Amino acid sequence: MDPTRFNRKAKPTWCPGCGNFGIQNALKKALHALELEPHQVLLSTGIGCSGKISHWIGAYGYHGLHGRTLPVAIGMKLANHALTVIAEGGDGDGYSEGMGHFIHACRRNVDITYLVHNNGVFGLTTGQVSPTGDQGFVSSTTPAGALERPFHPLALAVAAGATYVARGFSGDSERLAGLIADAVRHPGFAYVDILQVCVSFNPAKSYKWYRERVFDLNEEGHDPTDRAAALAATEPRADGRLPTGLFYRVEAPTLEAGLPQLAGAPLAERDVAGIDVSPLMEDLV
Repeated sequence: MDPTRFNRKAKPTWCPGCGNFGIQNALKKALHALELEPHQVLLSTGIGCSGKISHWIGAYGYHGLHGRTLPVAIGMKLANHALTVIAEGGDGDGYSEGMGHFIHACRRNVDITYLVHNNGVFGLTTGQVSPTGDQGFVSSTTPAGALERPFHPLALAVAAGATYVARGFSGDSERLAGLIADAVRHPGFAYVDILQVCVSFNPAKSYKWYRERVFDLNEEGHDPTDRAAALAATEPRADGRLPTGLFYRVEAPTLEAGLPQLAGAPLAERDVAGIDVSPLMEDLV
């Protein structure tokens, strides 16, 4: 298979050194390792620097509204469950405007993969603090420093019922590619939070800063089938180290498996010419 098949002629306009380049590279490596073809993959992306990734991956892509990448991705999967659907957005997109959708996507367990570029800021709008930004972070909207404590999304994902919860680092594309591929293989809602370097608006958290702190949780004997251990692993560490890897995985029935309408061929391939919607319209209009 051509390893360049997910490339596009258009070049990313991210800032030089942006962590999104590493995430893009990891995603293409994962899709290649999964032996997928471009027509089998659909990206649903949100607003922000992260959301632009659908412009530069050679597959189907939908660039939607801020915070709405997950409901669009779920609709895509239910309409054509033969596709590999990947939702992608940033921490501002997914943990601020999209927070409600995130919780319900976790509990519904539709078979999609959700990648979040987490850098602690709203990068596209010049660095306002995001829900995962540090307390005390100075930005244009928090000139005296952010008062709120940062949100910890992995703990919420485990508590809300996500069946696959992991975290990667944009500065280690090889390991991140393995996590993404594993997440796509998982039958259910697979969520990967990605520590992403923003060289322009959060330069204090540089590649060097992260490399001094990140470690692989699974190399230290963590059991990803233990829900209580997974929740405990999401807690901030006193030594400041940042765990990456697979936090939690469990198999559970997917939402689409319980829908008789999806038995057989995907909805996108059905003949709808003979369907009469007039009774429904009379009830609703």
